[in-house]
Amino acid sequence: MKNPLGIKDIARMLQISVSTVSRAFRDTHDVNPETREKVLALAKKLNFKPNKNASALASGSTKNIGVIIPFITNYYFSMVISGIQEEAYERDYNVILYVTNDNVAREKTLLENLSTSSLDGLLISISSDSSTNAHFEQLMARGMPIVFFDRVPRDIRASKVVQDDFAGAMQATEYLIQQGYRRIAHIAGPENLQFTQQRLNGYLQALEQHDISVDKQLIVFSGFSQGQGATDTQQLLALPDPPDAIFAANDRKAVGAILTIKQHGLRVGRDIGVIGFTNDPIAVVVEPNLSTIEEPAMEIGRKSCALLIRHIKNRDFEVQDIILPGKLIQRDSTNRPRG
Repeated sequence: MKNPLGIKDIARMLQISVSTVSRAFRDTHDVNPETREKVLALAKKLNFKPNKNASALASGSTKNIGVIIPFITNYYFSMVISGIQEEAYERDYNVILYVTNDNVAREKTLLENLSTSSLDGLLISISSDSSTNAHFEQLMARGMPIVFFDRVPRDIRASKVVQDDFAGAMQATEYLIQQGYRRIAHIAGPENLQFTQQRLNGYLQALEQHDISVDKQLIVFSGFSQGQGATDTQQLLALPDPPDAIFAANDRKAVGAILTIKQHGLRVGRDIGVIGFTNDPIAVVVEPNLSTIEEPAMEIGRKSCALLIRHIKNRDFEVQDIILPGKLIQRDSTNRPRG
């Protein structure tokens, strides 16, 4: 009986070393692209498929990527995960998901107990209360490649992939101003998150550029739920001089704002404009439909995964910050009649 074709046969036919063939199949950075193409072309011609388990054992690779997120029942994170899974599948990696439920203690315990031998790298979106980088730095010191996305820590030398929160918030606020609103409130996320500060700064910059004074009573920090958006809006409507528009940190908070405004007998758009951030499907379910800044969630997932794989394959790969633009979606919640 004829012996099955192996890596040694591919190496002999191409007159290169077995280790070079092995690295070509693993797509490592230290193989000439032309050589890799020759290896893959011959393998395809001969209908040869390398033993993935054997390759992983030989290389010390697990082909597993861990993903740590604060929420799973969240449209934005579900889209990011879809992007990660698509990219990982195309590159022959498995995805293992961990959920912290936005609990920093759980986040720390998870990282402390994580075995570096079970994963090739980690993608992380931090919890709202993460105030130190020690648990991330300890894992990185053990040789674990990490890429942060969306909710990223400050002052850490690691690659990050984020939405352009500053530009998106500025665009949302400027759009409200163009629609004729002037007393614009911002119901923000948790104050210690970096993207909360970026969105706040974008909002403030837009006001400044249009010579609109900042009223600190119109800025409220809280969580991301619809209920918290409703509570924030109740607080704003109780002011002696309430806002005529609300920019919400996400669409769920914006929906809470819309429902609360309507409960007060006010008209959304005409009396108080509302704009969100995400483009959650709920934006076209709520009445009136919600204007928002669409986040490139799928693209954030794909680029985060691709960047992590580059770090896995080349430990000397330079740290990168990738910032992706959002898109203004205009709907009826900011439709203010002129004149």
